[in-house]
Amino acid sequence: MGFLDAILGRSKPVRPDLDQLFALPSAAITLQAAASLVPTGAGSVCFATVEGGAFARIQEDMGELLDGPVTFTQDGLGYTWLEVRHTPDDVAGLVNDLHAVNTSLEESGFGPHLLCSLIGFTDGQGRSVALVYLYKRGTFYPFAPKEGQKRDNSLELEVRAALTDDLRVEQDLGRWFPVWDAPGLS
Repeated sequence: MGFLDAILGRSKPVRPDLDQLFALPSAAITLQAAASLVPTGAGSVCFATVEGGAFARIQEDMGELLDGPVTFTQDGLGYTWLEVRHTPDDVAGLVNDLHAVNTSLEESGFGPHLLCSLIGFTDGQGRSVALVYLYKRGTFYPFAPKEGQKRDNSLELEVRAALTDDLRVEQDLGRWFPVWDAPGLS
Protein backbone atom coordinates (compact mmCIF):
# COMPACT_ATOMS: atom_id res chain seq x y z
CA MET A 1 0.00 0.00 0.00
CA GLY A 2 1.42 3.34 -1.05
CA PHE A 3 1.41 6.75 0.57
CA LEU A 4 -1.34 8.04 -1.74
CA ASP A 5 -3.52 5.04 -0.89
CA ALA A 6 -3.17 5.82 2.82
CA ILE A 7 -4.13 9.46 2.32
CA LEU A 8 -7.16 8.56 0.18
CA GLY A 9 -8.32 5.95 2.68
CA ARG A 10 -7.79 2.95 0.45
CA SER A 11 -6.81 -0.29 2.05
CA LYS A 12 -5.46 -3.55 0.79
CA PRO A 13 -8.09 -6.23 0.40
CA VAL A 14 -7.88 -9.06 2.89
CA ARG A 15 -6.09 -12.05 1.39
CA PRO A 16 -8.19 -15.15 1.60
CA ASP A 17 -7.00 -17.61 4.20
CA LEU A 18 -8.38 -20.94 3.04
CA ASP A 19 -7.00 -22.58 6.18
CA GLN A 20 -9.91 -20.89 8.01
CA LEU A 21 -12.04 -23.71 6.58
CA PHE A 22 -10.25 -26.17 8.86
CA ALA A 23 -11.97 -24.54 11.86
CA LEU A 24 -15.34 -25.87 10.65
CA PRO A 25 -15.18 -29.32 12.30
CA SER A 26 -14.83 -27.76 15.76
CA ALA A 27 -17.49 -25.16 14.87
CA ALA A 28 -19.80 -28.06 13.97
CA ILE A 29 -19.37 -29.49 17.47
CA THR A 30 -20.11 -26.08 18.97
CA LEU A 31 -23.26 -25.71 16.84
CA GLN A 32 -24.51 -29.13 17.90
CA ALA A 33 -23.99 -28.33 21.59
CA ALA A 34 -25.30 -24.74 21.48
CA ALA A 35 -28.14 -24.91 18.96
CA SER A 36 -28.81 -28.64 18.24
CA LEU A 37 -27.70 -28.08 14.64
CA VAL A 38 -26.00 -31.06 12.99
CA PRO A 39 -24.13 -31.21 9.68
CA THR A 40 -26.06 -32.42 6.64
CA GLY A 41 -22.92 -33.81 5.00
CA ALA A 42 -23.26 -31.43 2.06
CA GLY A 43 -21.10 -28.50 1.10
CA SER A 44 -20.46 -26.42 -1.98
CA VAL A 45 -18.15 -23.90 -3.60
CA CYS A 46 -19.49 -21.02 -5.70
CA PHE A 47 -17.48 -19.32 -8.42
CA ALA A 48 -18.04 -17.14 -11.44
CA THR A 49 -18.27 -19.29 -14.53
CA VAL A 50 -15.24 -19.18 -16.78
CA GLU A 51 -15.13 -20.43 -20.35
CA GLY A 52 -12.23 -22.25 -21.89
CA GLY A 53 -10.41 -25.54 -22.10
CA ALA A 54 -8.26 -25.00 -19.03
CA PHE A 55 -11.29 -24.49 -16.83
CA ALA A 56 -13.07 -27.49 -18.34
CA ARG A 57 -10.04 -29.66 -17.49
CA ILE A 58 -10.09 -28.39 -13.91
CA GLN A 59 -13.76 -29.34 -13.61
CA GLU A 60 -12.94 -32.86 -14.84
CA ASP A 61 -10.04 -33.12 -12.39
CA MET A 62 -12.30 -32.18 -9.46
CA GLY A 63 -14.28 -35.39 -9.85
CA GLU A 64 -11.09 -37.44 -9.62
CA LEU A 65 -9.54 -35.37 -6.82
CA LEU A 66 -12.38 -35.45 -4.31
CA ASP A 67 -13.53 -38.28 -2.04
CA GLY A 68 -17.28 -37.71 -2.26
CA PRO A 69 -19.62 -37.46 -5.25
CA VAL A 70 -19.37 -34.14 -7.09
CA THR A 71 -22.08 -32.30 -8.99
CA PHE A 72 -21.91 -29.03 -10.90
CA THR A 73 -24.94 -26.75 -11.22
CA GLN A 74 -25.52 -23.21 -12.39
CA ASP A 75 -27.80 -20.83 -10.51
CA GLY A 76 -30.16 -18.21 -11.89
CA LEU A 77 -27.48 -15.54 -11.66
CA GLY A 78 -25.04 -17.50 -13.82
CA TYR A 79 -22.70 -18.65 -11.04
CA THR A 80 -21.40 -22.20 -10.97
CA TRP A 81 -21.76 -24.33 -7.84
CA LEU A 82 -19.73 -27.43 -7.17
CA GLU A 83 -21.46 -29.60 -4.56
CA VAL A 84 -19.75 -32.34 -2.56
CA ARG A 85 -21.49 -34.82 -0.27
CA HIS A 86 -20.12 -36.87 2.61
CA THR A 87 -21.76 -38.64 5.50
CA PRO A 88 -23.00 -36.13 8.09
CA ASP A 89 -20.38 -37.28 10.61
CA ASP A 90 -17.48 -36.64 8.17
CA VAL A 91 -17.20 -32.87 8.43
CA ALA A 92 -13.40 -33.10 8.28
CA GLY A 93 -13.54 -35.00 4.97
CA LEU A 94 -16.03 -32.50 3.57
CA VAL A 95 -13.82 -29.59 4.63
CA ASN A 96 -10.78 -31.25 3.04
CA ASP A 97 -12.67 -31.55 -0.26
CA LEU A 98 -13.88 -27.93 -0.17
CA HIS A 99 -10.37 -26.76 0.65
CA ALA A 100 -8.96 -28.82 -2.23
CA VAL A 101 -11.45 -27.29 -4.68
CA ASN A 102 -10.67 -23.74 -3.57
CA THR A 103 -6.93 -24.35 -3.59
CA SER A 104 -6.99 -26.00 -7.04
CA LEU A 105 -8.95 -23.12 -8.53
CA GLU A 106 -6.72 -20.55 -6.85
CA GLU A 107 -3.48 -22.21 -7.96
CA SER A 108 -4.78 -22.50 -11.52
CA GLY A 109 -5.27 -18.74 -11.69
CA PHE A 110 -9.02 -18.75 -11.10
CA GLY A 111 -8.83 -17.32 -7.55
CA PRO A 112 -10.49 -14.02 -8.56
CA HIS A 113 -13.53 -16.03 -9.69
CA LEU A 114 -14.08 -17.71 -6.30
CA LEU A 115 -17.01 -16.28 -4.35
CA CYS A 116 -17.87 -18.46 -1.36
CA SER A 117 -17.99 -21.93 0.15
CA LEU A 118 -20.65 -23.30 2.47
CA ILE A 119 -21.53 -26.24 4.66
CA GLY A 120 -25.12 -27.06 5.54
CA PHE A 121 -26.61 -27.81 8.98
CA THR A 122 -30.08 -28.76 10.14
CA ASP A 123 -31.95 -29.50 13.36
CA GLY A 124 -34.86 -31.73 14.34
CA GLN A 125 -37.35 -28.89 13.86
CA GLY A 126 -36.77 -28.57 10.12
CA ARG A 127 -34.62 -25.45 10.37
CA SER A 128 -31.53 -25.24 8.19
CA VAL A 129 -28.52 -22.99 8.23
CA ALA A 130 -25.37 -22.72 6.17
CA LEU A 131 -22.02 -21.50 7.36
CA VAL A 132 -20.82 -19.42 4.43
CA TYR A 133 -17.15 -18.58 3.92
CA LEU A 134 -16.67 -15.37 1.94
CA TYR A 135 -13.56 -15.99 -0.11
CA LYS A 136 -12.63 -12.34 -0.69
CA ARG A 137 -13.24 -11.31 2.95
CA GLY A 138 -11.78 -14.34 4.74
CA THR A 139 -14.80 -14.45 7.06
CA PHE A 140 -17.83 -16.64 7.78
CA TYR A 141 -21.48 -15.82 8.29
CA PRO A 142 -24.60 -17.90 8.93
CA PHE A 143 -27.43 -17.98 6.40
CA ALA A 144 -30.75 -19.47 7.60
CA PRO A 145 -33.42 -19.56 4.90
CA LYS A 146 -37.13 -19.87 5.61
CA GLU A 147 -40.06 -20.66 3.34
CA GLY A 148 -40.77 -18.07 0.65
CA GLN A 149 -37.26 -16.60 0.40
CA LYS A 150 -37.30 -15.21 3.92
CA ARG A 151 -34.54 -15.46 6.48
CA ASP A 152 -34.56 -16.71 10.04
CA ASN A 153 -32.67 -13.75 11.48
CA SER A 154 -32.93 -14.94 15.06
CA LEU A 155 -31.31 -18.26 14.14
CA GLU A 156 -28.56 -16.46 12.23
CA LEU A 157 -27.79 -14.27 15.25
CA GLU A 158 -27.91 -17.30 17.58
CA VAL A 159 -25.38 -19.10 15.36
CA ARG A 160 -23.17 -16.00 15.20
CA ALA A 161 -23.14 -15.73 18.99
CA ALA A 162 -22.30 -19.43 19.38
CA LEU A 163 -19.39 -19.32 16.93
CA THR A 164 -17.55 -16.12 17.84
CA ASP A 165 -14.78 -18.12 19.52
CA ASP A 166 -14.56 -20.77 16.76
CA LEU A 167 -14.65 -18.79 13.50
CA ARG A 168 -13.74 -15.39 12.12
CA VAL A 169 -17.35 -14.14 11.78
CA GLU A 170 -18.15 -11.32 9.32
CA GLN A 171 -18.96 -8.27 11.44
CA ASP A 172 -20.72 -6.30 8.68
CA LEU A 173 -24.26 -7.74 8.57
CA GLY A 174 -24.71 -6.07 5.19
CA ARG A 175 -22.29 -8.65 3.79
CA TRP A 176 -24.40 -11.57 4.97
CA PHE A 177 -25.67 -12.21 1.45
CA PRO A 178 -28.53 -14.63 0.84
CA VAL A 179 -27.63 -17.76 -1.11
CA TRP A 180 -31.22 -18.93 -1.62
CA ASP A 181 -30.87 -21.97 -3.81
CA ALA A 182 -27.31 -22.94 -2.99
CA PRO A 183 -26.63 -26.65 -3.31
CA GLY A 184 -25.65 -28.16 0.01
CA LEU A 185 -28.03 -25.95 1.95
CA SER A 186 -30.86 -28.39 2.42
